[in-house]
Amino acid sequence: MASLAGMLKAKGHRVTGSDKAFYPPMSHELIRLEIETYDRFSSDNLHPAPDLVVIGNATSRGNVEIEYTLDRKLRYASMPEVLREFFIRGRHSTIVAGTHGKTTTTSLLAWIMETGGLDPGFLIGGVAENFGASFRIGAAKHFLIEGDEYDTAFFDKGPKFLHYLPDLVVLNNIEYDHADIYDDLEAVKKSFRLLLNLIPSGGKLIAGWDSPVVREIVSNPIAPQGVWCPVETFATDRADARWTARAIEYAPEETRFSVDCEGREWGRFRTPLAGRFNVRNCLGAIAAAEALGIDRRAVAEALATFKSVKRRMQVRGEVGGVTVIDDFAHHPTAVRETLGAVAQRYPGRRIIAVYEPRTWTARKKVFQHEYGAAFEPASIVILAGLFEASRIAASDQLSIAEVIEDLTRLGKRAETMKDADEIVEKIAPELAPGDVVAVMSNGGFGGIHEKLLDALRSGREIPFVP
Repeated sequence: MASLAGMLKAKGHRVTGSDKAFYPPMSHELIRLEIETYDRFSSDNLHPAPDLVVIGNATSRGNVEIEYTLDRKLRYASMPEVLREFFIRGRHSTIVAGTHGKTTTTSLLAWIMETGGLDPGFLIGGVAENFGASFRIGAAKHFLIEGDEYDTAFFDKGPKFLHYLPDLVVLNNIEYDHADIYDDLEAVKKSFRLLLNLIPSGGKLIAGWDSPVVREIVSNPIAPQGVWCPVETFATDRADARWTARAIEYAPEETRFSVDCEGREWGRFRTPLAGRFNVRNCLGAIAAAEALGIDRRAVAEALATFKSVKRRMQVRGEVGGVTVIDDFAHHPTAVRETLGAVAQRYPGRRIIAVYEPRTWTARKKVFQHEYGAAFEPASIVILAGLFEASRIAASDQLSIAEVIEDLTRLGKRAETMKDADEIVEKIAPELAPGDVVAVMSNGGFGGIHEKLLDALRSGREIPFVP
């Protein structure tokens, strides 16, 4: 929504916005864009009456601005509807979808397209550091968007990505997620089948073949939700994919790998991104770049100069030899991959994982027994209390106590602390040079990153060496 606000302003519209709270990185973006915001919902925010009220999927009936909009019959639309009609229709639409890796892959592909001279418009669910922005209108025919399977609005419960008129789809992987709107994995699979069914016969699907669920929905269509376009596949762990990676070398500063296409070497690449999961993200972007006709030399240059995305293994600071990392991970798979990448990037260093169960999926017990393995690379695990636990029935909540028991059996030191202030107070004095603190949350987490860095700078009882 913040990115859309910036795009509409760039087209010359006056834009204002309301929310319960604003937190980085998008709060900083809104300030930079000089977009007027209101940190509470009120009918006063809709005076004078706007030409269009754009309603995000986090708001529902009972919200005072929605009620005012309906009562006064103001024109309203969902975010995806506005994107489709103002920015996508009439352009070549590339969608990056999947449970994990969407933001990184979209940002990487945007940079590849830019380096390759396509001048794309784009919308990404994070700030792409190569552009210093999460969006761009673009002047050329291409528009690239991160395709989210979350629902659209209170009046449209279908997934957002069904609005984006796909020509090229990169589908990284599929797992169960968004437990607040999907009852089970079958429901998730149905939404992705609908997306693939929208790709025109002249389009293309780039499918992540390491994902069993992706292979299932592509190889075993359920009529009428078939795939009517050419399919290309990519994988790091399966030899039957068209695009594969081999000779992967992990170094502290970069990852190097070779790419084969149909068994023949296509190129040798290097990227600052860490972890095998990011090699898969790169493969999907490489296959999409070839489909878009981008020269492979431009692809190699873009991968080597990619600067990642804010809140994806972002180093927030280093004080006294202690490195503080911010990451958006909020699903056991994302936690596992993030911590694995941290271990690769900082070999031999002690990792302290700090995790806030904040999303609906993270707060529910659906992944109760997967967290033990997810935290394997960490020496110490600190779990915050469930965010807004009162909104989930006690019988359906993730049991922090059971997660700690599982981690303890695996030989980890694991504790729970109620909030950011308690976490900082208790762990800051124990941190030593060489430690890496990986903070994982999809929210603001009480400003924990800066609070921890401030505590480290103060040097309270911290055994730093000069």
